[in-house]
This record gives sequence, C-alpha cells and structure tokens, in this order.
Amino acid sequence: MANELLDLVNEKDEVIGREWKYKMHEEGLLHRTVIAEVIGNKRVWTLVKQSADKQDTEQYVSAVGGHVRSGENIEDALKREAKEEFGLSGEFNFKFIGKKIYNREIKGNKENHYFLIYEIYTDKEPILDSESVGYKRFTEEELSKELKENPNKFGPPFLFIIKEFYPKLLR
Repeated sequence: MANELLDLVNEKDEVIGREWKYKMHEEGLLHRTVIAEVIGNKRVWTLVKQSADKQDTEQYVSAVGGHVRSGENIEDALKREAKEEFGLSGEFNFKFIGKKIYNREIKGNKENHYFLIYEIYTDKEPILDSESVGYKRFTEEELSKELKENPNKFGPPFLFIIKEFYPKLLR
C-alpha cells in the first residue's frame, strides 16, 4: 500500500516520528522492514522471483518482506507479511536473526530500511501474491553454489542479508 503510515526510526531503532511510506522513500528516511528467510526441513530455502513491477525484477529474493506499519508490533508485521506474501496463516515457527540498516536508490526511491531479519520454518507450499512470479527451493549447498557462480540471479537486498547474516554461504 503506497500510503501506509510508517514509524520513522533512528540508528538505534528507536521510534522518533512517523511519516507516509511514499515520503519515507522520497526523502530516504529510515524506517523498519521485516524480512524472513523461509527455511524448511534439512535447511532447504524457499526464495521467490520478483514480478516486473517490483524493484528486483526477475531476481530471487527473500520469500517474506515488507514494511512495519506505524505502531504495529514487529512480530505482528512478520505474521501479516507471511500471510500476504507466502500464504502462511495461523501459528508457525520463527526466530529473530538480527537487524541491520540497508539503503539504496532504485527506481527513483531512496530506500533506507532498518531490516529486521527472521527465519520462518516451514515446508508448506507458498501461495504467492502478485509481487512474485514464482519460487524456487535451494538446499544450502545449491544456494551457496548459485550465490558464488550467478550472484546476478539474486536481488541486492538478499545478497546484503546473505553477506551480513549468512556469510558461510559465500565461502
């Protein structure tokens, strides 16, 4: 939703105000985004391929990700995004991995996101929304090989997450 009201945060992830999403992206204001790597049995990762109208067109990215609305509990945002983008509803297992600031300029936007990284554990088949045109499952060995041999298959935010939180996959 282009007109979502989001919390403006500082580099310590403390809320210091609120602003509309479009303005956050116009001005490069720091705000929260939940990201989840969907990992199944035997550490098989599910990644989604972005649709043509998204930032990382035709590239594989984290299966779940989206903005945290103003005043929204972080775990509630994770659950909402998991339902919207992956079709997960009800209870599911997840774990907080860490957080890191990620910024870039793309398609006229200045994205300045405080990434809140999670792992969601499920083998369920995804029910994708319009943001994705498909998905692929990777064993960690396959993912590691593809990351090294074909990094352009993956969106820059996903590559950032791998570098910061899963560096063993790049060795």
